[in-house]
Amino acid sequence: MKAVVASHPGGPEVLTLVERPLPQPGAGEVLVRVEAAGVNRPDIMQRRGAIPVPAGVTDVLGLEISGEIVAVGPGVAPSMVGTSVAALVSGGGYAEYCLAQAGHCLPLPAGLDHVASAALPEAAFTVWHNLFERGGVAPGDTVLIHGGASGIGSLAIQLARAAGATVLATAGGPEKTHFVRELGADVAIDYRSEDFVEIGRSMTGGRGVDVVLDIVGGSYIKRNLAVLAPGGRHVSIAFMEGAVVEVDLTAIMMKGLTLTSSTMRPKSIDEKSRLARAVERHVWPLVAKGKVAPPIFRTYPLHEAAQAHRLLDENANMGKIVLRCG
Repeated sequence: MKAVVASHPGGPEVLTLVERPLPQPGAGEVLVRVEAAGVNRPDIMQRRGAIPVPAGVTDVLGLEISGEIVAVGPGVAPSMVGTSVAALVSGGGYAEYCLAQAGHCLPLPAGLDHVASAALPEAAFTVWHNLFERGGVAPGDTVLIHGGASGIGSLAIQLARAAGATVLATAGGPEKTHFVRELGADVAIDYRSEDFVEIGRSMTGGRGVDVVLDIVGGSYIKRNLAVLAPGGRHVSIAFMEGAVVEVDLTAIMMKGLTLTSSTMRPKSIDEKSRLARAVERHVWPLVAKGKVAPPIFRTYPLHEAAQAHRLLDENANMGKIVLRCG
């Protein structure tokens, strides 16, 4: 099969199309003929050498796929063969075939093709777990989502709105702020020229927001804590500006804030299976009803994965970038 790997740490130019043996499913696994694969920021970090490939995981990039199951391993129902699925995977998505845990597969959402379905698993698992399970978003909350035009941000806006929250979202420039408004954000904040702390306080009568979903880290952390209301929850899922920050514990204690975070790839097989069922129960029906949809910014054939990475490196996307692998 054809697959894409990073020949060595570096820029998009290090991505190389290679020939690899067809993987064979082990216990609890399925082999998927990949039609499409989502492109995500952890792929960029892996390509740069910023995060190591977990032990026992293929060096082929890609964390989410859609396609058809063509073989199953021991312990998996043979009836799964021939089923079209979307799946969260630990690696291997940028390829013509990919292994997935059977429990991490979901049926294609009603009304979506393979390209749109491939754009959902990483964001859906991440947003559901972090924004709702850890962040506790509930009807009536006010939520601030950073990076609203990103793949994660664009889905988070829609899910928070569907849950009955008021959504503020940051994005860079008029085109992206217009985009997040179209997704359903109540307030779009241009971080290049506007102060999200001032706007967040103003929008809430000085109280502050209930939840911040942060992908920036660095200098944003102090400002995020400032805009949070008493009892607010700060959820970190990335740190594009830096992971090491200085935090004033007094502010956290005085307002009774919660700081939480998680990352998806190292989670156990059982925990990802649990999340898959939660996503299927809570997110998939919203997709079927048309209340939530992954905005697709651009698609590329598998052999043009480097161009897809260039777009993500430049932060030029609004929504998801997807590789067509079939």
